[in-house]
Amino acid sequence: MAAVEPVVGEPAAVADLGDERALLVADVHAGIEVGLRYERGVELESRADERRDRIRSLIDQTGVDRFVVLGDLAHRVGAPEGRERDEIQALVAAVTERVPITLVEGNHDAGVAEAFADRLDVIGPRGGVLCGSGGSTGDGSGVAVLHGHTRPDPSLRSADVVCMGHEHPQVRLEDAVGGSRTERAWLRGPLKSSVFGNGDDPDGAGRESAEIGPELVVFPAFNERSGGTWINVEGESFLAPFLPDGLVAGDAYLLDGTRLGDFRRI
Repeated sequence: MAAVEPVVGEPAAVADLGDERALLVADVHAGIEVGLRYERGVELESRADERRDRIRSLIDQTGVDRFVVLGDLAHRVGAPEGRERDEIQALVAAVTERVPITLVEGNHDAGVAEAFADRLDVIGPRGGVLCGSGGSTGDGSGVAVLHGHTRPDPSLRSADVVCMGHEHPQVRLEDAVGGSRTERAWLRGPLKSSVFGNGDDPDGAGRESAEIGPELVVFPAFNERSGGTWINVEGESFLAPFLPDGLVAGDAYLLDGTRLGDFRRI
């Protein structure tokens, strides 16, 4: 059974791939400060150096052989340019001094794979199964990865565990006197097999199945400025096309490892 263990206190996990161990994160959103200035006129001091140092520290701390980004390495949709490209370039250079990088293409990563083709191993947006060389296999076993903005490839149905980003799960917690706070969270639970569709019905539209598929691990966003989905707020819309209906059940966990229980009942 493939193992994916969160790093306590961090929006990152270590996956045992057999002959390799990989550090996985999702939604780095490099260049977010540039994007927020362009999109909303919000001026924030860049945390590019801090993000890069945190990733390098996590790689050193965990002693992994590979770094995997579960999509949205970049923030702005489109080919990276200007200060965003500079941040990605510096991040990629700093990481590849230590270990190779695998990028699972996310909806914000248009042009990233092409721009850094000589520095990245790339897995397409519908996902793949990690193997020791940094590529993906089609045998469906082990640790599967995708971003989450599309339905997963049917070949991932027989994986032990599926890791994804895109959702940026958060929980809103309230105290007895009405105060509240929002914290990033993990979401874990078994997927319905119907999530994966099949060759004739790749979107799985209109189909129901009681068959249980692999465990899903939805990663918190690495970038704390990128917002997210309040998974325990009634009426909140999920971003992934197969959530929350595709989860048979799901538990939420805080970054410190605190288990909050069924996210539908928090």
